[in-house]
Amino acid sequence: MSCLALSLQPANGSDILLQTREWFPPARALIALHAFRQTRLAFSNKAPASAAVDSNAATESIGDDPLAASSGQLIVGVESKYRVVYRLVNSIYVLGITTADHDNSINVFECINIVNQAVSVIVTACRGVDVTSEKLARKYAEVYMAMDIVLRGVSSIRLAAMLSSMHGDGIARMVHSALDTEAKIRGADTWPSVEAHSIEHQANIEAFSNASFELPAETLAAGDQIASTLVPQSTIEQDDKMIKAEEPEAEKDPFAASEALNKQEDLVGGFKKTKDPSATDLTLALAGLEVTTLPPAEATQSTDITVEGFEGKYGGIEFGNEQATLGEAFEGFSDAWGGGLDASEFLENKKVKKQDGLSGLELLQTGSDAPPQTAAAAGADGRKSLENLLVQKTEMKGPEMYISEEISAEFRESLLARVGLMGVVYLKTMPPKSSGDKDTEFSFRVEGTSPVKRFVIQSSRVSSLGNEMFHVRTAPSEEPIPILKYSLLPRLTPLPLRVRLIKRHSGTLLSVMIQYVSNPELLAPLTDVTFVLKLPVDPTLLKVSPKAVLNRTERELKWHVPEIPLKGTPGKLRARMPVDSIEDDEELEVVGYVKFSVQGATSLSGVCLRPASEGKTDFYEVNHRYQSGVYMCN
Repeated sequence: MSCLALSLQPANGSDILLQTREWFPPARALIALHAFRQTRLAFSNKAPASAAVDSNAATESIGDDPLAASSGQLIVGVESKYRVVYRLVNSIYVLGITTADHDNSINVFECINIVNQAVSVIVTACRGVDVTSEKLARKYAEVYMAMDIVLRGVSSIRLAAMLSSMHGDGIARMVHSALDTEAKIRGADTWPSVEAHSIEHQANIEAFSNASFELPAETLAAGDQIASTLVPQSTIEQDDKMIKAEEPEAEKDPFAASEALNKQEDLVGGFKKTKDPSATDLTLALAGLEVTTLPPAEATQSTDITVEGFEGKYGGIEFGNEQATLGEAFEGFSDAWGGGLDASEFLENKKVKKQDGLSGLELLQTGSDAPPQTAAAAGADGRKSLENLLVQKTEMKGPEMYISEEISAEFRESLLARVGLMGVVYLKTMPPKSSGDKDTEFSFRVEGTSPVKRFVIQSSRVSSLGNEMFHVRTAPSEEPIPILKYSLLPRLTPLPLRVRLIKRHSGTLLSVMIQYVSNPELLAPLTDVTFVLKLPVDPTLLKVSPKAVLNRTERELKWHVPEIPLKGTPGKLRARMPVDSIEDDEELEVVGYVKFSVQGATSLSGVCLRPASEGKTDFYEVNHRYQSGVYMCN
């Protein structure tokens, strides 16, 4: 039940009645009632002393609820908070006490329904809405028992029966005769009247369960005859083939003519005809193509903006103050994979002369601007480069271990709201072919664990030896195996990058700026960092600085920063766009995300892997890596 207690509190005077659930201490209910009284007196215009002296206070308070602004609910208490649902009937407050939920675990509407039922009880006891303390004292026993039943939950049918018997039949009939009230009102039969039918039904079930029947032999024979006629034709054909296979084959003449001589040639029948019209329908074939629409002519016009911090001229498709040439605008078409724009490529078919060597692998070292090489030189270079490539890819001296970390952070303006780092230790064993399916077994030590909050090991492969030492034993695998996971304390988590998002909305113009600065304590600067800005609307005009990529489908802008120096001025990414006018209380939501990935000799958290004993190389520590998870700013 969501309602823990019911109480009747007059506007002036001590409480009349208090009913609580079994598990709810009355002392806590009294604290909630006292807090409600103090809040009510604080909201009232009259002081408590003058309210006690005035004899007409109860009359004047009728229809004048000092808590009318609370809509019938009030949260009271300091350490333990309670929600009090109240109704004012004449000069009597009907109160329902429940906990002040913040996760919607309590059904407050159920508590309101119980308070409304309690109002019906006191109105019936006083024979009208003129409810006073004297009238309730005359019917105190009936009101007390009715409140107890209402607090534990009662249906509307039973409540109506209780209220009808409050003045005439007494307390005993009101409490005990209500058990079968709902059944009588709905017209249902009582159990003694239907018990005989239940016993008879159960006896019939047992009699039929123990009964057995025997069919005559003639009936069984007729059924087998009918079943033989219902056997599928495919089953009969399979039986015939099995019988023919069991028969001994007759000797064939080895010099007899082949039957293939008499078989007619079938050329057209060898092709399967398709009835699918989509194979020849060009409309369906072109339906999945998307054609990018060009921006309107107004998008090329620049707009002069004088907002502080964002001064400059902004246009639709102009990127900063740089003017892209025709070659720069179409530089993607001249690369090796995009194909050129030279029509001479389609005039003749150039055949490459086959050279002796590694079956054409020598062409891996040649380019469009490289001078022609001889067959011997190309073969030697190709053989050498391919050998080096294979050696780098397959050469493993032993088991390798590395750490992969993922850091997530959320910045709200310039403040760090939350941060978390999760690390995974991976083991890469020798390939099963080279190791001969021999288990990989060694011990290692983990250092730099002071900021670690919790370690989790894969117990099927790793066991803890204490003092930050672990022993691993596992079968060889082609893929890296995660053997250990850890998380850092938020206050000790290093941040590789600090990000700040500034948004200004003036009139119909939205200006956004992202500031970023690298952590100077990093060993190497961050490279290939991507900043993604989620836009609230699809912009018609857009000004960005520096260059960015706009994805209209996802409504996002992407900046690619090649490198962020360790000790430099903060970088700035700016965007400006017009938006439709919105209401004052509505705010445009703009969120920025950062994506980066780094590989190096050390991990971001400082956790490192060492052999269990000095001078013994059981494994090789390769490059560690860390990347961004949900790295955002809003």
